[in-house]
Amino acid sequence: MILDFSENINIKSLFPKNEFEEKVISFLQEWFSSSETVSVQTSGSTGTPKIFQIEKSKMLNSAKMTCDFLGLKEGDIALLCLPVQYISGKMMLVRAIERKLKIIIVAPSLEPLLFLKNKADNVCFCAMTPLQVQNSLDNIHLIKNLIIGGAAVSENLKSQLTSSIQHSASNKIYETYGMSETLSHIALKQIAPVQEEYFTVFENVEISVDERNCLKISAPKLNTEVLQTNDIVEIKHFMNSVRKPSVYAQCDNKQFKFLGRFDNVINSGGVKIFAEELENLVKKHISQDLVFIGKPDEILGEKLVLVIEDASTPLSMTEIKFQISNIKFKIKFHIPKEILFLEKFPRAENGKVLRKEILKII
Repeated sequence: MILDFSENINIKSLFPKNEFEEKVISFLQEWFSSSETVSVQTSGSTGTPKIFQIEKSKMLNSAKMTCDFLGLKEGDIALLCLPVQYISGKMMLVRAIERKLKIIIVAPSLEPLLFLKNKADNVCFCAMTPLQVQNSLDNIHLIKNLIIGGAAVSENLKSQLTSSIQHSASNKIYETYGMSETLSHIALKQIAPVQEEYFTVFENVEISVDERNCLKISAPKLNTEVLQTNDIVEIKHFMNSVRKPSVYAQCDNKQFKFLGRFDNVINSGGVKIFAEELENLVKKHISQDLVFIGKPDEILGEKLVLVIEDASTPLSMTEIKFQISNIKFKIKFHIPKEILFLEKFPRAENGKVLRKEILKII
């Protein structure tokens, strides 16, 4: 199914060919109804799944922010390959409506770009999960602006993406930061061909931190409340000259680096360890998916455990230990006290690893 929102679309004349197209049409009927809100379901990756109502006007504000950031214009081609019961899929349709895009509807799968093999025209915009991207590397160069969300992008995948588009000067790939309450994302970070260190927030979004250094988000056009996250961040402070070169003033905070979730911090022997920061370091040496978990320990409080997903061609324990020994950790407490393998990580439907479930298993 292809929907061209640069033209008037009669929803009643659309005939779905599969269950996913039925869900797309159902959302469009809800969107174009007289109601001022639509229902959205959370993924449940950080808590119990819930359904809440979101104002259409705020979704349009979010859509405009993304389209403006990426420079999308009327008539550009977009691709929807995410479930529409969640905010990620719904917002792809709203962006198409707001910017009058032509959008290709493809049922969500691990290989959503297979149909693009013989396409000469690049798709201008698409949103995917890391798992979808991993299985679509051969065709990624056909997407001009790709945003990746739902789970963290591994260092290995970032390198593969850079290689995939190294000969395509016009392609840009971004990692997103956001949540259901911010109507998808409020910040983007380019990861290919350039690997940026900090996320850049959209216009009309202000950020700060609490006493834990956890991110606070003020985005009145998206949510009337100031959103308090459990994400530990480092905000980049810009300095500009004022009147004289020797005098400086601090600019608005518009960029931040994600360090890890507060509830994922491991306290081992009194030392606080950011699990995600360690994972990014180790993933530069080990290609398999992995997480660091704090396992209860009578002496240390929490023992640092490295859990590795057992891929079809896994490294042996000897090889893993050799790789670990060659990593330059900041402190000795960052060296895992135990290494375990799991055949398959428990994941939410959006692909995000469920750490609490892994902790239960180990």
